[in-house]
Amino acid sequence: MHSLRSTLLTAATTLVATFTFSSCETKSAAASEVTDKAKLASFSSKKDTAALSTPDPTSIPASKIASAATIYGREQVPILCYHQIRDWRPRDSRRAKDYIVPVETFRQQIKMLADSGYHSVLPDQLYAYLTMGVPLPSKPVMLTFDDTDLDQFIVAKPELDKYGFKAVYFVMTVSLGRPHYMSRAQVKELADAGNVIGSHTWDHHNVKKYQGDDWATQIDKPTKQLEEITGKPVKYFAYPFGLWNPEAIPELKKRGFVSAFVLSEKRDQQEPLYTVRRLIASGYWSPRTLHNSMMNSF
Repeated sequence: MHSLRSTLLTAATTLVATFTFSSCETKSAAASEVTDKAKLASFSSKKDTAALSTPDPTSIPASKIASAATIYGREQVPILCYHQIRDWRPRDSRRAKDYIVPVETFRQQIKMLADSGYHSVLPDQLYAYLTMGVPLPSKPVMLTFDDTDLDQFIVAKPELDKYGFKAVYFVMTVSLGRPHYMSRAQVKELADAGNVIGSHTWDHHNVKKYQGDDWATQIDKPTKQLEEITGKPVKYFAYPFGLWNPEAIPELKKRGFVSAFVLSEKRDQQEPLYTVRRLIASGYWSPRTLHNSMMNSF
């Protein structure tokens, strides 16, 4: 598992390295405030309340779903991606620290979101917004966690609960029950508490390399396992390393996934629902840097 984690960190870092946010710290406070208000205005109606009931994506008639061009043109919702939430260790590499957020840093980042008036949203809400224009609460943000690390349950969840935030946990099922990873019972507890459980494959195998029985091994069996654990359908998928190819999208659709998440790379204009962007929340970032990065990336 340590080699798997190392592969994940090294490969994913190459994606983040292509994005810089050097302008963030130099932007004046006044300009930032104007930009923030302009970006956030399109997300919600005049009231700060979301729709009381969010439709199940599988129940929405095809005739009601907007075109790919319309979906692509909607303002993007900031989506943060976390991996490990723990203090740095001497053996952690400089690259690894982008994916390892120290506990106090994480607490400060989440407190910043709450103090700034952000509201956590879940994938069904995002889907309804993208496909039908259903209003979101003001200052929406989606919080996502990859790879099933135990610290997501014992450190991150209590911090999110403190502010009434819900999140999406993309589970890599090979890890379930292993040391330093979540158990099946903990995954069920997350789902029962109103969080969303999504698929992140069996063992983080690159989707672009799937052949033969890989779809059954990496997607079908893990999806069935997660549905048995949670008692709920699994409708959302996160690509390992954020990597995808056009051939993967029909396979995901065939298996009932209504949306899939990449990392910070460019979305596909023809398939925006299956290339939804996320930003890795770096362990180096202060709350201010995180906020500026969100505003500049989405």
